[in-house]
Amino acid sequence: MYETPELEADTLVRTSAIRIYDDPADFEGMRAAGRLVAEALDMIASHVVPGVTTQEIDDRIRQFTLDRGGLPACLGYKGYMKTVCTSINHVVCHGIPGDRVLKDGDIVNIDHTVIVDGWHGDSSRMYAVGNINARARKLVDVTYESLAVGLEQVKPGNTFGDIGYAIQRHVEANRMSVVRDFCGHGIGRLFHDSPNVLHYGRKGEGAVLKPGMIFTVEPMVNLGKPHVKVLSDGWTAVTRDKSLSAQCEHTVGVTEDGVEIFTASPAGLFRPN
Repeated sequence: MYETPELEADTLVRTSAIRIYDDPADFEGMRAAGRLVAEALDMIASHVVPGVTTQEIDDRIRQFTLDRGGLPACLGYKGYMKTVCTSINHVVCHGIPGDRVLKDGDIVNIDHTVIVDGWHGDSSRMYAVGNINARARKLVDVTYESLAVGLEQVKPGNTFGDIGYAIQRHVEANRMSVVRDFCGHGIGRLFHDSPNVLHYGRKGEGAVLKPGMIFTVEPMVNLGKPHVKVLSDGWTAVTRDKSLSAQCEHTVGVTEDGVEIFTASPAGLFRPN
């Protein structure tokens, strides 16, 4: 029987300080966790089709993760009782898997986090269900492009504001909006650590990036306005204007000369065709 893991060690708690992982073994641990979560999201790609329920997706990813020696970090986290989040169409994030059947034309974000030997790997991707329309395709493309331009700013000497500025500029140039209510975060031995990584901002503002920092970048982009609301289940966040929303996420580490993406897809499937 699966038992939920101890999510935070008693001696390791979140503080306002940004943690620096300067032991090469730390990055090795993150590579293993990042690879497993990427492999799980690769595996599920062929199953995200019309007629499949979001619970089937959750079940497949949970079993895949456990079979390969990982633990699902979200299962039992703060009372959340699923392995992944499945956010469809106007759901911004934290959609709960269940009996919802995927339909042709849907877009869905699948967000998964694993624990491997105490290290967390966190990633999410967009999946097109059947044939999606041009507006949905444009939204998904702009969301992935915004993550790419944000990651170009991850290098020693730059700031977290540089990341947010690059993402916001690209999204708004395409007449879409960046969600403000949710953000990326530090990660490593802790699931959610300092700092908060905003997907909007100003150049030169915020903490300076240093080698050994590890965090997620996970822009959420709306076709309409940026405003969201959380439904009565306490988890599911949706766009207030019911416009489509998309998200993509990588876990990354700052290196001496740039960035390492821990959650890159081994099969080259991170960005959908």
